[in-house]
Amino acid sequence: MKICFLDKTDFKYSFKDKYSPKLRGAETTLINLSYNLKLLGCSIYIFNNCSNEYNENNYYWTDLSNIKSNKIIFDIAISNGDINLLDNIISKKKYAISYSLQNLEKFIRKKQVKAFIKNKPKIVFIGKYHSSKRPLLTRIFGHKYLILAVDDIFNNTKIDNKIDNYKAIFTSRPDRNLKILLDIWSSKIHSRNTKYKLYVTPSKEILNYKSNNIFPRNMIDQKDYLNNIKNSRLMLIPGHKAELFCLAAEEARELCIPIVTMGIGSLKERVEHNVTGLIARDKNEFADYAIKLFENDELWNKIRTNLLKKRGISNWQSSAKKFLEEIKS
Repeated sequence: MKICFLDKTDFKYSFKDKYSPKLRGAETTLINLSYNLKLLGCSIYIFNNCSNEYNENNYYWTDLSNIKSNKIIFDIAISNGDINLLDNIISKKKYAISYSLQNLEKFIRKKQVKAFIKNKPKIVFIGKYHSSKRPLLTRIFGHKYLILAVDDIFNNTKIDNKIDNYKAIFTSRPDRNLKILLDIWSSKIHSRNTKYKLYVTPSKEILNYKSNNIFPRNMIDQKDYLNNIKNSRLMLIPGHKAELFCLAAEEARELCIPIVTMGIGSLKERVEHNVTGLIARDKNEFADYAIKLFENDELWNKIRTNLLKKRGISNWQSSAKKFLEEIKS
């Protein structure tokens, strides 16, 4: 089966950039999904703003500018976001992976309508919350689901038992309600115990909070990112209405770090209350739950044990297999 992926970004990347900090969720998803589909026996072609041409046994990366000279008839074409890219490819089936809550007005403003009608792609959602928020008209040709997974580096990493019992971490994007977390931390958590430390994604927001033991975490590569997480006592992540999957929470779960969230957006799907973390109803309860996980070893160990039992259920091998079954049907 010949499958092509189409992606257009402002920056260059390829399979060789797999662990680069410049990649976002959509790009790492494309890399992991496409490579695991290749391992399942598919011939995979990626057309993107390519930093390095890549060719390895039915796995090809090339620049998007080469798409018009391409003469291959594909079984399946998948756009990584922009439906307009499907205009340039001949394929028996077409899909578009969505990474947004794009309403009808934005769908029109982004000039997706003409290509949508022409190509009739099925929309690929990354969660139930995601599909519930997209307008019905933007999926009239059908829809499928893609179960996102953590990178193999998280699955294969040895769990760290040398936990910094005063350390909490936030690894989502700063615009995913980091400000809310900083306010809660400063007024309700750090004031309880000044030894508590919070490491967050670098942002100008933290300049006003450094006196409260709030620090920017290292942003080097994925291996450093992983080391930032695995010795943390807990992850604090309120959630955001635009958070459609929250890979950050899934990564913390795989590294067996208990999570405290307010369940906003998809976070209520990522966390099982009192099993893999705690879901708060408001800011006060969020602070209370964080303090409990800092102070109550019995509760922390219970959730940690639950996470250890569930480790390994999220992987790209099984995700790609399920997705292939979805798009073939």
